[in-house]
Formats: sequence, structure tokens, C-alpha cells
Amino acid sequence: MNSLVLIGFGLVGILAGWFVYSRFIASRIYQLDESFRTPAHEFRDGIDFVPTNRYVLWGHHFTSVAGAAPIVGPAIAVIWGWGPAFLWVVLGTVFFAGVHDMGALWASVRNRGQSIGALSESLLGSRARWMFMLIMFLVLLMVNAAFATVITNLLIQFPTAVIPVWGAIVVAIGIGQVLYRSSAGLMWPTIIGVALLYGLILLGNAVPVALPTEMFGLSDRVVWVLLLFLYAGIASTLPVWMLLQPRDYINGIQLFVALGIIYAAALLSAPTVVVPFINDQVPEGTPPIAPLLFVTIACGAISGFHGLVSSGTSSKQLDLETDGRLVGYGGAVGEGMLALAAIVCATAGFASLAEWQAVYTSFGQGSVGAFVTGGATIVSQGLGIPAGLAATILTVTAALFAGTTMDTGVRLQRYVIQEAGEITGVTALKNGTLATLLAIGFCLAIAFGAASDGTGGMVIWPLFGTSNQLLASLTLLMVTVILARLGRPVIYTLVPLVLVLTMAIYALLLQIGTFLGEANWTLATMALFILGAAILVGISAVTALRSTGFSLLAHRHPAE
Repeated sequence: MNSLVLIGFGLVGILAGWFVYSRFIASRIYQLDESFRTPAHEFRDGIDFVPTNRYVLWGHHFTSVAGAAPIVGPAIAVIWGWGPAFLWVVLGTVFFAGVHDMGALWASVRNRGQSIGALSESLLGSRARWMFMLIMFLVLLMVNAAFATVITNLLIQFPTAVIPVWGAIVVAIGIGQVLYRSSAGLMWPTIIGVALLYGLILLGNAVPVALPTEMFGLSDRVVWVLLLFLYAGIASTLPVWMLLQPRDYINGIQLFVALGIIYAAALLSAPTVVVPFINDQVPEGTPPIAPLLFVTIACGAISGFHGLVSSGTSSKQLDLETDGRLVGYGGAVGEGMLALAAIVCATAGFASLAEWQAVYTSFGQGSVGAFVTGGATIVSQGLGIPAGLAATILTVTAALFAGTTMDTGVRLQRYVIQEAGEITGVTALKNGTLATLLAIGFCLAIAFGAASDGTGGMVIWPLFGTSNQLLASLTLLMVTVILARLGRPVIYTLVPLVLVLTMAIYALLLQIGTFLGEANWTLATMALFILGAAILVGISAVTALRSTGFSLLAHRHPAE
């Protein structure tokens, strides 16, 4: 099949969701109000609570929730064929991710910028809040520890990406100063920032940088992991306007430039999708498509991590509540378009089915590598850009996204620790510096405790997909309870949460069976704990929901 058919139908479906469905959800269900005073104004402190231009905030939110996951998940999931991955990305983006992300953002904004975990106490009780926060913390721990490994692998495998990945930090700081300390507006800083970033990509492609295989008795892999966590710790304590916002915004614009390059190259070269709609010759050991498709793609369709960002950092920066449609739903649309591009690169960037099968020899293969190599082939054939430079562009795109997720993830871990300090009355935990050090300490303990080379995050990574989707379903439960209490229809959040929750629990039960069969007691224990915590939160939420006498479709007055 020609890839243009896949791209055309995919983009039309995702954009229809943005122009039609998101308007309905924003105006009729969440009822976003431009006159509502957001937490960014009510608690403005210049550090975490900062009213922000909606396009800059969209960039922060989009790149924070994206990371490498919308690339990794779809590029792995095509092992079952391009059809299931394509359908779940498009439908999941429109009816699941956008509703979930905008809902978490709206719920937090309406409750003083509290995280979805902190908000759970007033709705479900203190026990549910603790369980929710523990799941949140574990998900953040997995993301931060694993993404450090992902970025390290990319920097070692593609040394041409080193200069642009680290140089982007300097560019972002400069853009932040211009945006907030001058009246330059948004257009020229954006153009200059993106131009500088692509200039760094050209420089990096010409001057690859590789660390010595050993420094001070440490391997290059260990040094990269330590440097990444040092950066994430510093970035997470700086005021959001200084680095986080401009870095994420420029990265978001850069991503759309990269997407434009991929889609333009596909339009000109019209590569053939070599993978069948349904792959009935999957490698031995490949898990069943249901439920694994839904937890493998994750951020390409719906992800609990998005709710953490929506209610953690984005809600504290929302200038107008109505901006929540662009930031929340628009961020999901960006992710869907990236996931669609990943599917195209991983299915049409190979010369033949046999060549593709040589890469996808087992479940988990392909991933970022298939996106980079397949995408570079398409870009080279379509636009005449040298394959090496095209690979650098795509590698930098993936690495920058993973980096923005890390610094946001560490900041969110700091919030969770500080909220724990408020709950327990331990004043020391409320200190931002100490909370950040503790967050970094937990991440390093996992990274180096489970593997001496700093790749320990990948040891617990198998639990990310299921725990992440459990978190998404619990977030939808929270939003559903709030809607029910307000007397608004809940079907638009209830249907997504039932499907996501069912698939997440099904997948987790399969994993528990696998872990027990392998005598992997550490992962089995963690999986059982996550399942138990999710069940406790779920029972509390269902009880709260039933007490409201909710309506599936019809609006009713809360007093009825």
C-alpha cells in the first residue's frame, strides 16, 4: 500500500478530532471559561506559577508529554501489522488522549493547580490519595530512569547528535531571556531559535563528539547518565520561564519542522508500506495483540504520564482556562501526528518485507532505531538530504524530546515529594532543593542499583506500560467523578476509562504470571503492589461516582 493513503487518512482523522470533537468537549463538557482566574495568576510566584503565552505553554506541554514514547511505542507495535497500530493511534488520539489530557488540566486548574494525586484526597479520601501518589511516583521513576538510558544510547550510537542535544540548552536559555526580558514578541525569537537549533544539527553532523570509553574509571555510558541527571536536577529547580518553557517550546517547533520534512519527503517519494495490515507471521514469543497493543503504544494514543504533566506543571502556567483546549487536546494532537510519522517510518522506510523482518526478529525490536533508519531513508529519497544528516535530524528530535521529559519528570517528582511533606507534616520535605535531591537520589538508586552501568531503569521498564495505562484510567475516573458532581454527562470520559482500565489490568495480570513463571520476584512484587493500589483507588472512585447519581448523556443540575 502507498504510504500516502495512510498519511492522508491519519491526518484527516486527527485534525477532524481537533476541529470538531475538541470544541465540543471544551465547550459542552468541561465548559472552559475565559473569565475564570487560573492558578497561574492566583498564586503567581515567578518560579512554578507563571502565566504563559498559550503557544509557548503548548510547546512545553507537548514536548514534556511526548518524550521518545510516541516514537518507541508505535515503532514496536507495528510488529502486529500497520493496521492495528494506525487505528489505535488515530482513534486513541481523538477520543482518548485529548479528552484525558484536557480533562486532567481542567480539573487541576479548577482546584488551585493541585496535581491529580493531591486532588484525589478531597474526592476519594486520604488512603486513595496515598495509593494514587505512590503509583504516580513509580511511573515518574520509571520514566526518568529509563529515558536517561534511551538518551545515552542515542548519544553513543549517534555521536553527531551530541552537539545539538546539549547546545539546545544554551539556545533555550537565550530564548527565555529574550521572551521575558524584552518586548521582542514571539515570532523572531522563534525563527532565530529554530535556525540556531538546525545550525547546531549541521555542526554536529560535521563534528561528531564521542566520550572516551573510560573516564576517571567510569565508562562513557555511566558518565552520560550522571551528566543527564545533573542537568535534570538543575533544570527542575530553575524558574520555568528560564529554561523549561523556552526549551520545550523551541523543541516543539523543531519537531513540527521535522514532521514537515518527513511528510514532505513521503509526499514526494511516495514510499510503499512493506508491512501487511495484519502481520500473521509474528516472531515466536510475541505477546498477544490484545491487550499488549494498548499498553505498548501508550503515549501515541493515551498515557497516564500526560495527566501528571497536565496537572503538575502545565496547570500552573495556564494564562486563560480556554487555553486548555490548545495545550491539553492540542498536545495530544501533536503526539498523534508524531506517532503516525513513526508508523510510516517503521513500515515504509524499508526496501522490502524481508528487510523489515530482518529488523523485527523479536518483540521489542525496531523501536527508535527503526524510526531513525527508516525515516532517514524516506527523507533521503524524497528530499535528497544525505542519509547521515537525515539520521542526525531524527536522532536529535528523539533525544531532545526524551530530555524535556526527563527535566519535567524530575520536577514532577519534586512536587510529589513536597506534597507528601504537606500530608505528613514533615517540613523538610517541602523544601524544593531537598525534594529535588531526593528525587534524583531515587532515580540514581534505580539506575545504578539494578545495573552497574546506569541502565537499571530498563530493568523495571516492563512495568511502565501497564502502570502508565492504569494511571490514565484512574485519572479519567477522577475527571468522571468531578463531572458527575457537577451534573454533566460522563459518557465521554467513562467509555475511554473502561477500555483503558480493562486492557491495563488484563496486561498486568499477564505480566504477573510471566514474572512469577520466571521467578522474578522483584517485578512480580511491584506489579502486585501496583495492581492492589489501583484496585483500592478504583473502588473509592466507583463508590464516589455512584453516590452522585450520575447521568451518562443528559445534563442535570447538581442539586437534583
